[in-house]
Amino acid sequence: MAEKREYRMEELARLAGITVRTLRFYRERKLIPPPRREGRIAWYDDDHLARLRTITALLERGHTLSGIAELAEAFDHGRDVGDLLGVGAPTEEEPVHLTPEELADHFAGEATPENLAAAMELGYLGADGGEIVHISRRLLDVSSALVREGIPLAEVLEAAKQVRTHADALAELFTDLVLRHASETDLPRLRPLARSVVEAELSLALDRKMRKP
Repeated sequence: MAEKREYRMEELARLAGITVRTLRFYRERKLIPPPRREGRIAWYDDDHLARLRTITALLERGHTLSGIAELAEAFDHGRDVGDLLGVGAPTEEEPVHLTPEELADHFAGEATPENLAAAMELGYLGADGGEIVHISRRLLDVSSALVREGIPLAEVLEAAKQVRTHADALAELFTDLVLRHASETDLPRLRPLARSVVEAELSLALDRKMRKP
């Protein structure tokens, strides 16, 4: 993995396409993390550059500086990718690396500080340097599709909390069933059976729901 480059203030501002005065303003508003100090010299790195480019992109999309500041605070105080993924990456889900502006594009202006904080609390989002990590490409695609259909992201996330509760209960039921009759080493091999049962039962339940008068 390549080492991060470091920049003096003037070079960082030039690369980000802003003035030094604007950079100082962003730093005073705590829109970017503090630089590394070496005596009287402030050193910025690629994470600062990524954040500045994100701020520019969000401003172009109509976000206010106050809203961006709240997003930055939620982002800086969110769980990092290690906390999000735990000991290892998900065994079947594909994590997705996103810049904050890419995340905003997925949710059509609904990537608010409140929704971002809710997604972090749910365990969907974590931080990795200048990027955001979503725990699952499938969940990202489904949630963004629901938002495009007109369902508010806040309600999608609230529904996800309820789904998480039921999913945990189903996982515990299946695990207990297997461990009563097999060993823990059999769980990975039998895991697809649990998924098939849940998918089939959900499909049948949706049929019953849609057929109700």
